[in-house]
Amino acid sequence: MSAEETRNFRSSYYEKVGFRSVEEKKSIEILLKEKPLDISKLKQFSLRFTVPQMYRNLMWKLLLGVISPHVESHSFIMDQRTQEYNDLLEALKSMRIVTSDLPKHHIFLIMWLLQTGNLKLDWKSQLEDPPYQNLLLISSALLNMFDNDVDIFWISKGFFQYVAKFYACVNILVETTLKSLEREDQELHSHLKKVQALKSIPFTTWYCSCFAGLLKDPALAKIWDKLVGGSCKILVFVAIRVLTTMRRRLILLDSSDAVVDSLCDISEETAEMIANKAIEQWQQSGSPLTPASHPDGLKPHAANQRLKGFATLYS
Repeated sequence: MSAEETRNFRSSYYEKVGFRSVEEKKSIEILLKEKPLDISKLKQFSLRFTVPQMYRNLMWKLLLGVISPHVESHSFIMDQRTQEYNDLLEALKSMRIVTSDLPKHHIFLIMWLLQTGNLKLDWKSQLEDPPYQNLLLISSALLNMFDNDVDIFWISKGFFQYVAKFYACVNILVETTLKSLEREDQELHSHLKKVQALKSIPFTTWYCSCFAGLLKDPALAKIWDKLVGGSCKILVFVAIRVLTTMRRRLILLDSSDAVVDSLCDISEETAEMIANKAIEQWQQSGSPLTPASHPDGLKPHAANQRLKGFATLYS
């Protein structure tokens, strides 16, 4: 085992037995005692560390703008959020859209579309559009992370809006991923290119779903800590780690379909390894800490009108 592999294993082991989490828990508790809360410091914490599970709901609501930095207003704000949630739900019931067999993650997305004035009469066909299929994956994953429907809806909305902000820049993320893969593992890049898998791997879905549906929830939560902290470039590092971690299997496959199918079968243990290595590499690269007008300062291609339209509509 190389020195780097030993260090990665040791870091992962320490985190599993709770040594690192104790120190991080103390740090976040100090930050959460400030009045008002310093959102900038909380973002820095989210970018630098894994948010302890017991504080993740609160942190994500703060960083996604669901609640304000003023702690004394949290109860009032959540009362208002709950009332709005109930009003949207009742409206959909009155419209006979919500039925007992409609999955919750579908309901959350439809509520958001109604709230933003973008729900179409033919909403079933609307949800079949790729952008909305990706958003459904996000809210479905959040249902496994939290147990309060009101919180899940508002956190989902925060993620939907975040994805909309960088949706126009997805092509840039894909280009960056392919160039980075070629630099890091030329053999794997050449093989995937030879079997025409690079055109088939669903990078756009990976990025617009923030890897929901591909990686298991514990690993996903670590990655999403960085997203809510303000950096979508972490997604590029995750994609690279997915491919390089699976390289032994991928290098033996001789068709694009086989590659795509293989990438859909990632165990929880492998997902955890992917997340840890991606975050480590992202941090070593400088881990961009603050977004500009587009996350991480990305700017969309001027010609990409369809993606720009989606971003403008929901930002």
